[in-house]
Amino acid sequence: MKRAVLAGMMAGSLVAVGCEGWNRILEMGVEGAPEVPPVRGYASGEEILFVHTEASDSAIARILTEMMRSPVFVVPELARAEDAMLAEVYVFTNGLQPAVQGPLGYQPDVFDCPPEQACYRPLRRVSLVTWVNPGEARLLRSASEVEAAIEAGELTMERPGVVVNMPMIRWPGGER
Repeated sequence: MKRAVLAGMMAGSLVAVGCEGWNRILEMGVEGAPEVPPVRGYASGEEILFVHTEASDSAIARILTEMMRSPVFVVPELARAEDAMLAEVYVFTNGLQPAVQGPLGYQPDVFDCPPEQACYRPLRRVSLVTWVNPGEARLLRSASEVEAAIEAGELTMERPGVVVNMPMIRWPGGER
């Protein structure tokens, strides 16, 4: 019984430990441990890796599940998280369609506040950004670039009230 409880606790912790953590857990003897595929995005001008584990909206959870072929659970209560618990993720609705894409088929997501910054939060408020002139779209790699494009009138932004748990597993200057 104790082994079953311990195995369940460890399996429940997998999301928190990241890719390198998977290897350590597997080395500890947990065979068949699930793997959550990492997703590419940008923060502070650099490529990052993150996972999505839960979303407040069922349609978004379905898109993310199909994108990564790994279940993203629906937790509607996430949408009620207070602002102090949230950081931003900018999701593109049009523009560039590079080889590595975000959930809507355009450039990868852009995050503010990576780990090791006081503002880091794994819960992300989804901000949908749309190029006013898609033909002038360019790859943006930082929240400050996205915010400058919004201020310049190049992008519009909409907040649909969706929150996604998106812990980073590799970020500028670190990894789990």
